[in-house]
Amino acid sequence: MNSYMKHSKTLFALLAMTFLLAVPADAKKDKDNLRLLYWNIQNGMWDGQTDNYDRFVNWVKAQDADICVWCEAQSIFKSNTADFMDKKDRFFVDGWAKTARRYGHKYVYVGGHHDNYPQVITSRMPIHNVARLLGSKADTLVCHGGGWATVEKNGHTINVVTLHTWPQAYGYGVKAEDRQRSAANHEGDYFRRTEMEYIINHTIGQVKGGKDQLWMMMGDFNSRSPQDNDTYNWSENSTGFLVHNYILKNSPYLDLIKETHRGQFIPSMGHGRSRIDFIYVTPPMLNRVKASAIIWDLYTTPIRDPQNLSNFWRPSDHLPIMVDFDMSR
Repeated sequence: MNSYMKHSKTLFALLAMTFLLAVPADAKKDKDNLRLLYWNIQNGMWDGQTDNYDRFVNWVKAQDADICVWCEAQSIFKSNTADFMDKKDRFFVDGWAKTARRYGHKYVYVGGHHDNYPQVITSRMPIHNVARLLGSKADTLVCHGGGWATVEKNGHTINVVTLHTWPQAYGYGVKAEDRQRSAANHEGDYFRRTEMEYIINHTIGQVKGGKDQLWMMMGDFNSRSPQDNDTYNWSENSTGFLVHNYILKNSPYLDLIKETHRGQFIPSMGHGRSRIDFIYVTPPMLNRVKASAIIWDLYTTPIRDPQNLSNFWRPSDHLPIMVDFDMSR
């Protein structure tokens, strides 16, 4: 807590600059309400390793979500260091079953992944796997993997797709000596677009009538949306928009935050002004939204680690997103 107190002036300045969007406190009293919580928790909630994840669990428990989707959901580094943890010492991903029970979730789903950055779904309701999204090194690859699962609420089947696209400006697999050239040619943007095409084609794109069903797709897209270009002022042909242009032109998905907070730009990163975390939904799912928020509070406000470790923030460099859906009809 001392590091948070030291940065209190920064904290309150940031709070004053951003949008603190409220989800009605009484929403969860309604048995027909479905609450979703999504968050990229940076390196398996590295910040929580020193207190047995108590602050994290207490915060999640207070949100009272029915479904949680966690991005970067595996332990990677030793506490308070940027040194890799031995695999035998990693609490997550196996520890999610124990941790989820602490905030009231019985069910856990781990998406497919090639590396240290899986996505995990926890839920009050049973989670059914449809596909774990990996791609193929022979043709296309989903670098951090993804998942397609379903849950049932009030007799409705809800499809949940998770993802976390390639984070670098240079292309996947490019050798260190060639990365500057690769980044200059925007190869990272093109690779992310390839990942997105694979994910769409292997989930909602292969389902007849998907646009009329209940679908959610969410994650850290590591890319900007052209719908936020009033803030970025980029060229409309920027390769930085390739991922979201593909979604908007080749799927029935709608950007939930943009649709429910029209005319506003609400960043999902706690540093800088960028929105790279998204929840996309089909029109029938959007029509059920009661409230939505990107949560910036005393716990979620990112504070740069005082050791200046490689881009480590506490509790995360991303902000969580919460949505309430009406499942009464």
